[in-house]
Amino acid sequence: MNSHLPASLTLSFTGFSQRGGCTDHHADGWGIAFFESEAATPKIPGKGVRYFVDKEGASTSPIAQMLRSYPIKSHNVVAHVRKATVGAVSLENCHPFVRELWGRYWVFAHNGDLKDYTPQLHGSFRPVGTTDSELAFCWLLQELAKSHAGVPTVEELSLTLAELVPQIAKHGTFNFLLSNGQALWAHASTKLHYVLRQHPFTEVHLKDDDVSVDLASFNSPEDRLAIVVTEPLTTNEEWVAMAPGELQVFVDGTTSVCLRPRVAA
Repeated sequence: MNSHLPASLTLSFTGFSQRGGCTDHHADGWGIAFFESEAATPKIPGKGVRYFVDKEGASTSPIAQMLRSYPIKSHNVVAHVRKATVGAVSLENCHPFVRELWGRYWVFAHNGDLKDYTPQLHGSFRPVGTTDSELAFCWLLQELAKSHAGVPTVEELSLTLAELVPQIAKHGTFNFLLSNGQALWAHASTKLHYVLRQHPFTEVHLKDDDVSVDLASFNSPEDRLAIVVTEPLTTNEEWVAMAPGELQVFVDGTTSVCLRPRVAA
C-alpha cells in the first residue's frame, strides 16, 4: 500500500492473510513492514519501520491475527505470503527483507523464481537466508549505492531501477515490491494488479473473506491510496493489471510508469 495520508491496512490485510494457507497455498511464512510517521508530522512519511515476520502460515499465525484487529497507520506497507521454492521454511527466509541504505530503511518482497542467478556481491549487503529473493535485493541495493554518490530523489531512483531491474528479470519471474518509506516501486514479470482509491469512496467486498466495508466511513475526502497485489483483493473494484516488464512508482497514492515493457516491431 502507498497512501497520501497515513492509512490502515486492516481491511486488505484481512483478506490478504487468508491466502497464507486458507484460500491459497502460500503457507510457508509471511511478513509485513509498515513505515510510520511521527505523531507530530503525520503527513510526512517516516523513516521508522514496524516489522513482523513469522514462518507459520498467515491464515493461522497469532501475530497475523493481532494485526487484523490492530489498525497500524502508515504511508507505505509491504506484505508477503510465501510459497517456498528456493530456501527452507525458516524465519530468515520470510519476506519482506529489510536493509539500510543512505540512512533509510529499505523493504523488499518478491514473488517468483530466478534461475542461474549468481550475482557478485562485493559490498556491505549480504543475504542472511538462502532465498534468491534476498540475493536479488542485496544486489539491487549494492548497485543503487554504486550509482549515486549522495541521496537521490525518487525520480533518480526510478531511472536507476529501470536500468537494473531487467538485469535480474531476465533470470526468471521477478514480481516485486520495494519501498524506502518515500515511495513504493512495483515490478511485474507475470502478474501484479493495483487499484487507486480516492473520494468518493464506496463499499468494497473482499474476495477471500465474507466481509464488506463502506470505505467512506473510514476515509476523508483528502485520503488517497493505492493497493498493489498479485491477485485482486476485492470483487467490485476496477483493478488494473500491470503488463509484464512494467515498473511503476507509487507516491502519495498515485502512480507513474518508470519502465514500460518492450514491444517487438
